[in-house]
Amino acid sequence: MTFDKFVESRSPALLRYATVLTGDPHMAEDVVQEVLIRAHRKWSRISSLDLPETYVRRMITNQFLSWRRRKSSGDMSFAPGEMPGLEPVLADPTSQYDDRAELSARIGELPRAQQAVLVLRYFCDLPDNEIADVMGCRSSTVRAYASRALATLRTTTVKGVR
Repeated sequence: MTFDKFVESRSPALLRYATVLTGDPHMAEDVVQEVLIRAHRKWSRISSLDLPETYVRRMITNQFLSWRRRKSSGDMSFAPGEMPGLEPVLADPTSQYDDRAELSARIGELPRAQQAVLVLRYFCDLPDNEIADVMGCRSSTVRAYASRALATLRTTTVKGVR
């Protein structure tokens, strides 16, 4: 597959992934654009892989984890239901809950590695071993990040911290 065809067919999915990962559609566009520029330079090697999209997704994750221009507040600029390009394929049963935007904001306050694990686990529905491959760590580290992230979210919910 040529690079142009890859970008044409897979960029909407990569942009959705990056938007959920970053919580900011503008930052997601920047991350995806930066990654696609780097991927273009080594496309002959990437295209020879069995799953080039998985490799590019890992590049997006790494770019997000090292992004230097991240907003200092950690707040999401859009609630997930308002993010352009993230219209659910099916009716979203969680849209009926008022605290969805609040939960998204609290996820945005987690350390980036924990955010990435939650997105890969619950948005991409990947098992721990595949998340570990994407993030370049061990499965036990993935489980630790997920455990800490969920514990933090539970604690802030129980205490009512906003």
